[in-house]
Amino acid sequence: MKRKPPSDSRTIGLTTPDLVVLTLLAERPMHGYELNAELERRDVRDWAGISRPQVYYSINKLANLGFLQAVESSTPATGPDRRTYRPTSLGQRALADTLERPEWGTQRPPPPFLTWLAMAWQARPGVLERMLQVRREFVTAELARERQTLEAIRAEPGGPHTAPLLMVEFAIRQFELELDWLEKVAEQMLPTGPQDPT
Repeated sequence: MKRKPPSDSRTIGLTTPDLVVLTLLAERPMHGYELNAELERRDVRDWAGISRPQVYYSINKLANLGFLQAVESSTPATGPDRRTYRPTSLGQRALADTLERPEWGTQRPPPPFLTWLAMAWQARPGVLERMLQVRREFVTAELARERQTLEAIRAEPGGPHTAPLLMVEFAIRQFELELDWLEKVAEQMLPTGPQDPT
């Protein structure tokens, strides 16, 4: 017997992948393969941790909860999963309810590099300098990638969409700020003068 979905989305335990799937399917019905292609195209994994298996897990979970329904599609499936889904009214309500929760504006996830930096005093000599270089190279590469993404968004047919544009601009500012901050970290934390090679 199919379980009746709870009406309060807080009791459902919708994960970020579930919400991303619901949001993308609210734009247009898709099957799992299309959803994954859209995640790649939009670089969704830059702002939401969602893997290919999680997409299929979320589709099954949401369908079992009555939040998705299978629909007929004129688009031929290019992958193994040929069932096309769209949110039900219950699914749209659960998504809207979840987006009203205050935790979206009050959480502060720690970036792994800051966690590493807090423990770096225990690292071997020379590791801090090497890791700062690794981080600088990574941030520089990500900054260049985000600038390319920004240009691609601006060149989209029909004009850029506001939310992606603002998100990428924010990422660019964060990376620029971090590069400046990494210089300060190097100045204040790296030893000066000749170093003992041992």
